[in-house]
Amino acid sequence: MTERDDSSRGRLARWRLVLGGHGADGIRDGQGNKVELSAADARRDHALEELYGEDQRRRGGLGASSPRVSRWLGDIRGYFPSSVVQVMQADAMERLGLRQLLLEPEMLRTVQPDVGLVSTLIGLGRVIPEHSRETARAVVRQVTNELEERLRARTIQAVTGALNRAARTRRPRHQDIDWNRTIAANLKHYQPQYRTIVPERLVGHARRSTQIQREIILCIDQSGSMAESVVYSSVFGAVLSSLRSVRTRLVAFDTEVVDLTDELDDPVDVLFGVQLGGGTDINRALAYCQDRITQPTETILVLISDLYEGGIAEEMLRRAASIVGSGTTMIALLALSDSGHPSFDANHAAALAGIGVPAFACTPDLFPDLMAAAIERRDLGEWAASHDIPATHEP
Repeated sequence: MTERDDSSRGRLARWRLVLGGHGADGIRDGQGNKVELSAADARRDHALEELYGEDQRRRGGLGASSPRVSRWLGDIRGYFPSSVVQVMQADAMERLGLRQLLLEPEMLRTVQPDVGLVSTLIGLGRVIPEHSRETARAVVRQVTNELEERLRARTIQAVTGALNRAARTRRPRHQDIDWNRTIAANLKHYQPQYRTIVPERLVGHARRSTQIQREIILCIDQSGSMAESVVYSSVFGAVLSSLRSVRTRLVAFDTEVVDLTDELDDPVDVLFGVQLGGGTDINRALAYCQDRITQPTETILVLISDLYEGGIAEEMLRRAASIVGSGTTMIALLALSDSGHPSFDANHAAALAGIGVPAFACTPDLFPDLMAAAIERRDLGEWAASHDIPATHEP
């Protein structure tokens, strides 16, 4: 095929995208051959159909609370230049009914705010009109408050309990010995002839301390597919940052890295500080986090990402190995959500597991127990298996 033929087919493919499916499927080249779309153009066509297709016009409304919408908002950033994305986002505001929702607060009574709707709002981000931002923030705050109320007590109990258990000294002073735990730990050393226990290991009471005992870094992928995970991460970040014995850092990334630690006390500020996008540079994000680890053996780094690396994958894996080698506990969460089995890069998940970084998805309800297991330095692969979470990945 000549260069001229390629150029002609390229123009026809663009017309095929402009005109959409159905009738446009009949577009043919000069030889009468039907114009087939490349895999990349087929994805673009699907994204356009989601917004402008006949089915979408019939559906209308806020089918919105659906996580599919927030994924679409992230997908279009990877398929189109920013100038086109801005036009599509503005059109989505109208066609999904979001503009009416935000301009008329009484409309909120007809829509149940949920994680999906919050994901959609933060995905639209920059195109929400200034005079509607307070309404959008009110919707987001209602949802994050409900999530925090649901998850706060369980998280604090799990994390503080794990910190207390981890702080118990094995060489306590006499007045600090926890006799009940010491007896339980030494029952196997019972001497029947003397009717006594020989305590080979003394267990001390956990010392209450206001000092920082653990550092937790939440490193969150901002790509569109991770929208629900971003919402839950912001809530857990706020809860963890309220604990005096834990220093929490929250870092969001796509191809750039944004440190949102200063916003941690308010999940709404965190969510409006992220920009859900399409690109991903995990290696760059890990480099930023690695530079801020001051006590590796007391640090837990949670990478929340689907692992579709847009940067140099080999560098990402080498950096992860370096972080683990320094003594830091590192976990790769493929999703932090209730949305079922996530899509992720199985090759990278398997490679990370091979260097000591367990990679699996986790629901919000299990996340507090996962943090407790990490604080106590338990085997996280075994923890996942005990909760029937797949942690082994075939490339």
